[in-house]
Amino acid sequence: MPRKWHQPVASKAASKDHQFLPVCRQDMVRRGWNELDVLLVSGDAYIDHPAFGVPLLGRLLEAHGYRVGIVAQPRWDCPDDIACLGRPRLFAGVSAGSLDSMLAHYTAFRKKRSDDAYTPGGKAGARPNRACLVYTNLVRQAFPGLPVVLGGIEASLRRSAHYDFWADRLRRSILFDAKADLLAYGMSEQAVLEIAARAKRGEEWDAIRGTCSIGSPPPDAKHLPSFEQIQAEPTLLLEATRAIEEHVHHGKQTLVQGHGQRHLIIHPPDPPLDTADLDRVYSLPFARHAHPSYTQPVPAEDMIRWSVTAVRGCGGGCTFCSLAMHQGRRLRSRSAESVLQEVRTLTKQPQWKGAISDIGGPT
Repeated sequence: MPRKWHQPVASKAASKDHQFLPVCRQDMVRRGWNELDVLLVSGDAYIDHPAFGVPLLGRLLEAHGYRVGIVAQPRWDCPDDIACLGRPRLFAGVSAGSLDSMLAHYTAFRKKRSDDAYTPGGKAGARPNRACLVYTNLVRQAFPGLPVVLGGIEASLRRSAHYDFWADRLRRSILFDAKADLLAYGMSEQAVLEIAARAKRGEEWDAIRGTCSIGSPPPDAKHLPSFEQIQAEPTLLLEATRAIEEHVHHGKQTLVQGHGQRHLIIHPPDPPLDTADLDRVYSLPFARHAHPSYTQPVPAEDMIRWSVTAVRGCGGGCTFCSLAMHQGRRLRSRSAESVLQEVRTLTKQPQWKGAISDIGGPT
């Protein structure tokens, strides 16, 4: 059964003074905060729009009473940018951004890309290769002992042992390589609220749906071919991949994959959000444009600013596309009134020119 969300508390985010989530100490002072509950680190520039996972989850946590800040595209040669908002009380969430960082940097021919649509000015090189690993290490340097949760497309699609195209070899689950505490896969709204609620109560992050952890296998779990078995017999990767895909779409069972003497535990996926919950998510008070601190436009903002997400999920399952693995194949739709209300919100934007670029979703 889907977990029932508690009702969001009244949020100040809709006021003009709080149009964006804090990105610096001054923003926190203006809100009267001396510390954060949750710090979110992203490989993308901060565009406060529901098409971007980190701002969406930040707004959702904010609506449920958590103090959330964002560090976008931090420098990776020192932890200073990560530390600029201070140590959060509960945990840090890390995402490479809207794209796998290696895909953001290289073409299918392994040629270096000259631009990045998710960076001010479209400049390449604002995020590191294998950003989840680098950002987690920076968080560890800045805040020793702070729990770290991985999320986003890079972490989600690398949650188990996987073939890495760029290195042309099998790699372990990114949870082992990053040395994070937990990995939230898929869209993660329900998972991140459960993670935050348990952290607030001082409880263990045990068996949270939609997450992966490292631990002891439960007795009724289904075992995937281990990392070492796939290394010895590469065709077993097909068996493991098929099992994970079935798990995303139909799975109620826990999956286990051995990595040496340790075990990756892939807990069952969260049920997709229903219409009422999708409506609540997309009614959050997004500013719908890039943070005003940027002096150059972010190309991705122009692509999505005037779009409306009406559905989630994709029934296609095309071999070249990861959307079905990330959002699932079951289609979920917002209500017509919710979509109309978002359109009304668009018409009140300062740069509104009278045209909506897209109403749709992945399918």
